[in-house]
Amino acid sequence: MVKTAIFYGSSTGNTESVAKRISEKINADLYDVAKKPINEIAEYDNLILGTSTTGIGDLQTDWEDFISDFSNADISGKVIAIFALGDSDSFSDSFVGSMEKIYQEVKNKGCKIVGFTNTDGYEYDESPSIINGQFVGLALDEDNQAELTEERINNWLDQIKQEFK
Repeated sequence: MVKTAIFYGSSTGNTESVAKRISEKINADLYDVAKKPINEIAEYDNLILGTSTTGIGDLQTDWEDFISDFSNADISGKVIAIFALGDSDSFSDSFVGSMEKIYQEVKNKGCKIVGFTNTDGYEYDESPSIINGQFVGLALDEDNQAELTEERINNWLDQIKQEFK
């Protein structure tokens, strides 16, 4: 049986809320990286990695603490999708910068990264999380574009479900 898990880090609760919504839609298990669930990774075929962005494009604090454990985990052969929350108004020059940090950790680990998304409809100046004109995952802005979150989640899930094992 194919299994999917969401590993998330949340400072204000917005990322946790999005992770729970995604989990309910696709019946995925949910892990808060603050609890250091590194041993759980091996059980899953598909991983969704979610983070909020703090400061000027920085990785969320719990992810910052977890990333060294995560970078040593064997994720070869797994399918990975990433989502991040950011504030495109207050941090327009580093919108969802944390997503790029997770992407850098997984890109050379023998896994398949899915869920790149179009940048259309977002209002920001720059983002380190754009490669070849696309976000490296799902970018969400609960502060300024919350009314678009549900549609963005649904479209992204339709996309990644086709790629999951």
